Amino acid sequence: MKSVSISGSTRANVGKRDSKDLRANGQVPCVLYGGKDQIHFSAPELAFKQLVYTPDAYTVNLTIDGKDYKAIMQDIQFHTITDKIQHIDFLLLNEDKPVLIDIPVKLIGTSIGARQGGKLLTNIRRLKVRALPKDLPDSVDINIENLNIGQAIRVKDLSIPGVQFLDAGSMVIVTVRMTRNVVATDEAGAKPAAGAKAAAKK
Repeated sequence: MKSVSISGSTRANVGKRDSKDLRANGQVPCVLYGGKDQIHFSAPELAFKQLVYTPDAYTVNLTIDGKDYKAIMQDIQFHTITDKIQHIDFLLLNEDKPVLIDIPVKLIGTSIGARQGGKLLTNIRRLKVRALPKDLPDSVDINIENLNIGQAIRVKDLSIPGVQFLDAGSMVIVTVRMTRNVVATDEAGAKPAAGAKAAAKK
């Protein structure tokens, strides 16, 4: 999985007033947990641009007071009015422990159904997975070239070595719907596409 690097400094105080002062100075209060002790730190708001404002998923190389940690972002809070980042939780990665993370869906190719005039609908753009850090993919790549009108690809149709999908297996990720420009066939509902596969980038 791709990574982004962020440098921060430990926080002497962790109260609400301290957090407010940090935000007023362009810093984001953060916490790193998963190790022996939680580490409270802050980093410039601009440092999180690539991590937060993107459809991609990243691991994070954190440098806090000169010490390096590898982590993933677990939770983020935004201001209800300004939408500015208020707080971020990070989880320390352990190569021997699986982690839960949302991975973006990437569709590969143009479906047969869309070429015939059907409407391609993407219902899920991110999937929740569990995997060891070494097995985390950049994205869940789904080949839709054989997807015809009335067919769908569901979570249960996917398979990536070392990755467990946590969303409901019956959940439809992508489907091709009939449109007024297409002559109706005997396909009344969405059916799984034959040979639907997911391939992961590492």
